[in-house]
Amino acid sequence: MSNNTRTETDLLGSKILDNTHYFGIQTQRAIDNFQLSGKTMQSYPELIKALAYTKASCAEANYTQGLLSQSKKQAITSACEDIIKGDYNNHFVVDMIQGGAGTSSNMNMNEVIANVALEKIDHCKGQYQYLHPNTDVNMSQSTNDVYPSAVRLAILFKQQDLLRSMNMLEQSFMVKAAEFDSIIKLARTQLQDAVPMTLGQEFKGFASTIKEDVKLLSNTSALLQEINLGGTAVGTGINTLHGYSQLAINHLAKATGIPFEPASDLIEASSDMGAFVIYSAVLKRFALKLSKIANDLRLLSMGPRAGLSEIMLPARQPGSSIMPGKVNPVIPEAVSQCAYQVIGNDMAITMAAEAGQLQLNAMEPLIAVNIFNSIELLTNACNMFNNLCVQDIKANQTRCRDLLDGSLGLITALNPHLGYETSSRIAKEALATGIPVITLIKDKNLLTHEQLHEILQPNKMTQPAH
Repeated sequence: MSNNTRTETDLLGSKILDNTHYFGIQTQRAIDNFQLSGKTMQSYPELIKALAYTKASCAEANYTQGLLSQSKKQAITSACEDIIKGDYNNHFVVDMIQGGAGTSSNMNMNEVIANVALEKIDHCKGQYQYLHPNTDVNMSQSTNDVYPSAVRLAILFKQQDLLRSMNMLEQSFMVKAAEFDSIIKLARTQLQDAVPMTLGQEFKGFASTIKEDVKLLSNTSALLQEINLGGTAVGTGINTLHGYSQLAINHLAKATGIPFEPASDLIEASSDMGAFVIYSAVLKRFALKLSKIANDLRLLSMGPRAGLSEIMLPARQPGSSIMPGKVNPVIPEAVSQCAYQVIGNDMAITMAAEAGQLQLNAMEPLIAVNIFNSIELLTNACNMFNNLCVQDIKANQTRCRDLLDGSLGLITALNPHLGYETSSRIAKEALATGIPVITLIKDKNLLTHEQLHEILQPNKMTQPAH
């Protein structure tokens, strides 16, 4: 061993490590084994922070129960505080997809905490006889309760940005709803002309569907507040003292401000991934809604000369390498692609949740990384959609009115006054001749000009009668 290297030993033998690294031999073995996704723990700082919070809470509980000395507890919790601040993120280097049910991630955290703590008590990295990654940092713990508890905490941290982005997008659609409130247009069902509505009503619908999922995601995340910390290997609590689980969870709740509570059955909670499945399903539901809105905006803006062209999306880049002047709806297109990836992530989560055998699900790292990726994609998609598209949408009021006046949709508003049979005949003749509905009604003296003016007022055609 030189000043630049150190040697560490585990049950498989010894390895020489770069002494600038705060991780140890078990992390190095994981680096050697798992070079899969190209995304390591440092790509997900919320998970690093969540694991550090969990480790600090366990140290506090062990100290309270007299298992850990004050000096070791202080060194561990102080190291965790530095890690939570992000000071050592570049030392969390294991691939997010890994065998071992998250053991590599847990040991990466144990080793970094131990070596940071050792320096705080005036020892060198790797001098584990003074403070050990397993004996001290991992005391009363297993990967099988620490990792799933930390993943839940990391999701709750990460979803805060998503909820903010969803709220901002919903507010932007509400602003547009107010701006477009007086613009009457033709609604469409099954891509066919339907009845009059306002463009504001259409955009308010977009806002409302996002608002629904803000509420649903917030409510669903409560499922993640039930954790199996203290269950250790399979949920029996082996290698813990009575009361440890509640103590550790209480410390975690106090430190994070999140009301965590022990699962009612720690054995069941150690193997069941049901909360993740439900949470991912909500993310998928929102992705589907977001893509539907994006596709609606593409339809409403299609043209601009030969399509609906009821709205104008902001031009963000030239749309073709061969067609001069063409501008494509690139932002809504990108939103939909993000949504499709979230749907794919959900399928991977579904299969991983099913694949757990007996007392443990070894596929939880895949569940974690796919939920993190879905949250990140949806957050970025909402921000892009809001900032580069929705805020700058313009209405083509003249086009909206022209399409309405030339459609058969007005006949539905007149149906209560003409009767269904007469309305059907007028609609059929208008379709066959191309003569507007209003012109035919006037020519046949079915309603007076005054009656038509009264019936066809925008506020009367777009809401229930009083």
